[in-house]
Amino acid sequence: MANIKSQKKRIVTNEIAHQRNKSKKSRIATEVRKYKELITKGEFENASKSLNDIFSLIDRARLDGVYHQNTASSKKSKLAKLLSDAQKASAK
Repeated sequence: MANIKSQKKRIVTNEIAHQRNKSKKSRIATEVRKYKELITKGEFENASKSLNDIFSLIDRARLDGVYHQNTASSKKSKLAKLLSDAQKASAK
C-alpha cells in the first residue's frame, strides 16, 4: 500500500475508472453477441438496427477514453463487414 496521500487517492480513483470502463466494455460485448446471433438467424434488418446501436456505444466509449480511436474504428469495421458478408452469402 502506498504511503503518500495523493497516491492513495489515485488508487481509489483508478479502481472507480476501472470498474466504469469494465462495465462499458461488457455492455458492448453483450450487444455484439446479440448482434452475431441475429446474423446467424438471418435477421438482417434487426441486425442492421443493432449495428447502429453498437456503433453508438463504441463511439461513446471512445470519447470516454475506454478505447483508442483506431481500436474503435477497427471494431466498427469488423462488425460492418460481418453483416455485409452474411448478406452477400445469403443472396447467393
